[in-house]
Amino acid sequence: MGRCRAGRRAEEGEDVETVKVGIAGLGVIAQVVYLPLLARRRDLFRIAAVCDLDRGHAETVGREAGVPAYDDPSAMLDKGGFDALIVLTPGSHGPLVRAALERGLWVLCEKPLAYSRAELSGFSGERLMTGYMKQYDPASQRLLEALHEAGGPEVVRHLDATVLHPSEESQLLFARARAGHPAPERVAPYAEADERALTVALGTSSERLRRLYAEVLLSSLCHELSLIRLFTGSPDTVDHVAVWPVEAFPPSLEVSGTLGGECSGRYGIRWHYLPSYPAYHEVMTLHHEHGSLELRFPSPYLLNAPTRLTVTSRIGTTERTVVNEDVAEAFERQLRAFHRFVTQEEPPLTGLGGALEDIVTAQRIVHRYARWAGIPIGGECAQEVDGALREPAAGTGSGYAEEDGSGSSGHAEESLSR
Repeated sequence: MGRCRAGRRAEEGEDVETVKVGIAGLGVIAQVVYLPLLARRRDLFRIAAVCDLDRGHAETVGREAGVPAYDDPSAMLDKGGFDALIVLTPGSHGPLVRAALERGLWVLCEKPLAYSRAELSGFSGERLMTGYMKQYDPASQRLLEALHEAGGPEVVRHLDATVLHPSEESQLLFARARAGHPAPERVAPYAEADERALTVALGTSSERLRRLYAEVLLSSLCHELSLIRLFTGSPDTVDHVAVWPVEAFPPSLEVSGTLGGECSGRYGIRWHYLPSYPAYHEVMTLHHEHGSLELRFPSPYLLNAPTRLTVTSRIGTTERTVVNEDVAEAFERQLRAFHRFVTQEEPPLTGLGGALEDIVTAQRIVHRYARWAGIPIGGECAQEVDGALREPAAGTGSGYAEEDGSGSSGHAEESLSR
């Protein structure tokens, strides 16, 4: 292996190292986002190998990229020929990331890094970057600056997030991505490993609760958790969780509690899966003592579609609203940050520690809900590790979703235990 000198970075006018990368997982996110962006940024990266459990699909992509193709990630790692690995496979990524790090590779891993804390035991995070592209969105970075100008996280009174999530199929009608069809026997060992990790994390046989944790909290809501962590620090408490309707999956989810760090405010997240909704919408608003900061995110699959930041403040007797839109692509900015991580050892916005914080927060959410709904739960979610899964202190609750269900929204969801 070894990085090579190639090209010049146009925006800086300096020689840069071109990093050879392997791609594990050639599904939708690879085809619609990463492969086009890696082709765009040939000054930073060169694809050296690709892998997918569907061998025919992998060979097709490999021919198009002019690189070796594999249907076994271990075989690709053993053969080598690259310095960094981008992990885009479904499910938990813990075992594959561990194998790559043990071989000395730099790793950019899409969320979720893992399903359980145990999967990360003994990890060395020195070469690990967890991919949360919304943290690299230019609007998110400008919000950080505006929040600092307003006085920092301690002035935040409330952080509010709402996600309206249509089906993935409806979001990808324009993309014409090719579906992979790996043989069941190729998928089975990975699916079994995922189930074991979920048992370690939740200790429950409730299929619906396991799916809520893996497919909603750690696969989608984690983006909101990563932004909260970026802006104010991870939540301090999880006071209230509601999930409804009982007959639908994915469902709607509502979470609230107190913010952490220097912030004494609260947060509220509402996530709704609405398969026929016209388009993906996400709004995150921070209300602080001097105004408001609002982010409006488009569908993540639309490259270079700008996120809108609206800054509301007061000047004298005048309410001022400033709108910022930047077409710089968040995923591309994330790739540039990964390149700096590999070549200059510039720390990423989320490494091992941040990813672990998000897993703990997701476990606190599912723990709180299971306790209220009367669903048995064990594993890591039943443990109190450094207070990570503590119940809210007296006086910090929201006044509803108590353990006996009094004052709740009425969604007891007995079906979760099926």
